[in-house]
Amino acid sequence: MAFKKKKITCIICPMSCIIDVDYAKKGIKKLQGHQCKKGKVYAREELYDPKRMVTSTIKVNGGVLPLVSVRTNKSVPKKLIFPIINEISRINLEAPVKIGDIIIKNIQGTGTNIIATKTVDRLSI
Repeated sequence: MAFKKKKITCIICPMSCIIDVDYAKKGIKKLQGHQCKKGKVYAREELYDPKRMVTSTIKVNGGVLPLVSVRTNKSVPKKLIFPIINEISRINLEAPVKIGDIIIKNIQGTGTNIIATKTVDRLSI
């Protein structure tokens, strides 16, 4: 079995460990450079099932602001980022929108929700 070498910078904590990995499709031969267990878990996930948080904005009709910022409530598979962004881009909301509101449940069947990260009150005339 031929092993590949890769350097991964862990983004889980401020330490930003540089993790050296020798790996193949079926497993990891060597993993070193992590200073905590989270780095080891992150490196494995980054190699075999990379995930990311998704952030975006959604148009708000009748709000004091024209857009509300949103994000996923947990990481999603990296391969689904663009389908998620496309789904988010089709949404228009009516004010008010409150921080923490679930905007889209179970986006792309991931079990992840899109939530508002800002409050946008209704525009009073």
